[in-house]
Amino acid sequence: MDFSALLQQAQKLTHETQVSDDLPRVERTLPQVLQATQELHSRVSQTGAQDMQAHILLGHKGIDLPKISQKLETLSSRKTFEPLDPISTTDIQSFLRNEKENAILSVIEEVHKNSFQAAQNAKWEHTMNDWKLEKVKLMNALIGPSQNWIDIRKGPEQTILNESTFGGRSSLNNQEMAYAREVYEYNKLINEGAMRPSLVQRFAQVADGFNDSKVGDIWEIMKYMTNVTPSPRTQDPLRARCTQTQFIEQAKRYLENRYKLFMQTVIAEHLRDAQRGGIPSILNLVGSFVGLKFANQNQNSSFIGLQDGHVDGKPLWPMVYYCLRCGDIASALKCMQMAGPGHDDFIAVLEEKCRNPGQKINPKLELQIRMQYKRQIRNAIDPYKRVVYCIIGCCDIQEQHPEVAKSSDDFLWIQLSLIRPESDDNSEHLTYSGLQAVILEQYGERHFNATEQPHLYYQVLALTGQFEAGIEFLSRFDKFRAHAVHIALALSELHMIGGPRNLQEPLLSVDIEDPQPMRRLNIARLIMLYVKKFEITDPAEALQYFFFLRNLRDSDGRNLFLVCVSDLAIECRDFDLLFGKMQRDGIRSRGLIDQFESSQIDAKMACEMIAEEFVRKGMFEDAIRLFDLAGIHEQALRYTSILLSQVVHQANKPGSLRERLQRMALEFTERYAGAEKNCDPPTWSTFTLLKELMIFFDQYHCKNYQPALEVLERTKLVPLKMHDLEACVHNFKRLGGEVCKVIPDLLLATMDIAYCKYKALRGKDVAKFDDAGREQQLNYLREQAKALTNMAATVPYRMPGDTNNRLVQTEILMH
Repeated sequence: MDFSALLQQAQKLTHETQVSDDLPRVERTLPQVLQATQELHSRVSQTGAQDMQAHILLGHKGIDLPKISQKLETLSSRKTFEPLDPISTTDIQSFLRNEKENAILSVIEEVHKNSFQAAQNAKWEHTMNDWKLEKVKLMNALIGPSQNWIDIRKGPEQTILNESTFGGRSSLNNQEMAYAREVYEYNKLINEGAMRPSLVQRFAQVADGFNDSKVGDIWEIMKYMTNVTPSPRTQDPLRARCTQTQFIEQAKRYLENRYKLFMQTVIAEHLRDAQRGGIPSILNLVGSFVGLKFANQNQNSSFIGLQDGHVDGKPLWPMVYYCLRCGDIASALKCMQMAGPGHDDFIAVLEEKCRNPGQKINPKLELQIRMQYKRQIRNAIDPYKRVVYCIIGCCDIQEQHPEVAKSSDDFLWIQLSLIRPESDDNSEHLTYSGLQAVILEQYGERHFNATEQPHLYYQVLALTGQFEAGIEFLSRFDKFRAHAVHIALALSELHMIGGPRNLQEPLLSVDIEDPQPMRRLNIARLIMLYVKKFEITDPAEALQYFFFLRNLRDSDGRNLFLVCVSDLAIECRDFDLLFGKMQRDGIRSRGLIDQFESSQIDAKMACEMIAEEFVRKGMFEDAIRLFDLAGIHEQALRYTSILLSQVVHQANKPGSLRERLQRMALEFTERYAGAEKNCDPPTWSTFTLLKELMIFFDQYHCKNYQPALEVLERTKLVPLKMHDLEACVHNFKRLGGEVCKVIPDLLLATMDIAYCKYKALRGKDVAKFDDAGREQQLNYLREQAKALTNMAATVPYRMPGDTNNRLVQTEILMH
């Protein structure tokens, strides 16, 4: 085929292509297609397969990769990381203005932040104080480990007080009032420096008049248990009690004497059947009692269950036991000697006990008794023989002896007789702390049916030296609470009560450093809980009980007596009764607290403490009175000024705070003027200015404008003429904050006076003035209004509300 034919076919194909709409029009010639193909091949061969795949991938999504590459190549990073040239500030005025505004804004922000933080702190402090008071009330009602609550809401029994002593109605019943009178007499002796009597004896005499045998027994126990050698004040009462054997001996002596009375009572009821005869003695008493006890058994044969014969027709071992039960070892020895031979070891022990009463017996003799008990006596059928051997030789301390110990007194006496010193190495001996743990923790209230017989459980605790636990238990019952409190007072005065290391502890607490199972009694909480019932109706008696707390300190180191007096004053608010009243001559009359002045109780310190508490509560009016009673003029005048600044601009109304403050201010002026004022001159100056402003506003509200303006002339607080403006602004900078707060109301009141006079001059009632004089007066008032407006805009004080607007509007109305 030649080239001519090929050309014709190509033209034919071109013509067909132009006619057909199915194929796109090709504008390139074959040489151009060949050249583009060669360029594409060369580029692909240079970039590699990965770039080709990238071209295909991006080209499939419609992205022209060559154009993007060209754009990226045109970008330059040369200037991106080059350092910037510092631009100097040339506008000095704008820079200084910005710095000044920033400084002002920063100060405002700082003040706002500090004010907000102070408000938050005050709010949380108030909340914490409220919660602390609630916690104290809860802790007062919470009774230690028993988790019971004392019902302090029970209505008091109303009685009529002795008018000569206290007057009025009282919340104390007859028994409580009898105790209170004895407390008053005791404190009176202390304040007079006389010798202190025994409160236990005095309270016991008071209790004798109650005709209550249970209460009498309680105080009788306390008389026995306190008849011991007093421990040094520097020694802890609990440790002293656990180391002194005198408490054990006194408890035994009480139980023994009590049993003697019981024997005598039984015998007196059977005088017809019992023939005592002979010289009155313990041996005769025991013989008569044993004869009555075993009278129903056959006298011609051996007593059933009893061994080793008899003495004067009475079984031997009951005679020995009851002689020991009455505390008469000599009579027990005589019984053994009358019984004949066969008891040599036992007689030797009794002889040694008679020779050395209260002393430890020979260990060899005691060991022989124990060995004899283990071999023979333990299985004996005679219960009295077993119990006597156990008492003398301290054998079988776990045995309860139910055949002999028919009452709690018998059980307790046997247990006390088994006690040996704590230093004894023999683990079989019963110790004092071991008996205490048995009574308090092993047996407890349920065993002794304490709820039904509280006096019985208290006696067991007291006789085992657990005064704190006994007092706490007894105080849970309304019937015995007063007795429990006064037992605690009596023991505290004898330094025989273990108090807590922290007064925030509950009523009864456990200290890990104390011997087990001893408890500590928070006597301060006990007294405050007891006094809570009558402190409002009987503040005189309340002070007498608080006086027992004078040697204690609270967590802040304050005298607890003064703290309680402070709380009482806040509750009853009868300051004249408690602290006296300030007379016109500046001398304070005597109050209830002055009776304790000889005991280093400072009434002025109490007034100052209460005043500071009132300040913390925001009760400034009461705080002023107490600061005045305390002779602290600086604080009295300061808080008077603070209150006056809040009400001085108000109209005076009968019974209002303003009226009371005005009367108080006049009284202070009268009393402090002649006396030496212990206050700073600025404080007195502020107080005097506020007092003058009270006169101004009184005259203003009464529409006595001329006297009001005369007050302003004296004070020089606001300008009445334009040439007075500079001096008033200068004086303003030296004013106290309390006076500055009144200036806005003072400006408004002065402007109102000027406007009222302006309207009066323009009225019809000014015909007596000629036109020239009238215009002169109007100009004077306009000048006065201008001076007031200028002062409001000049003084460095932020005026509240719309003060400036009202001043300007009033000034405009005068033109």
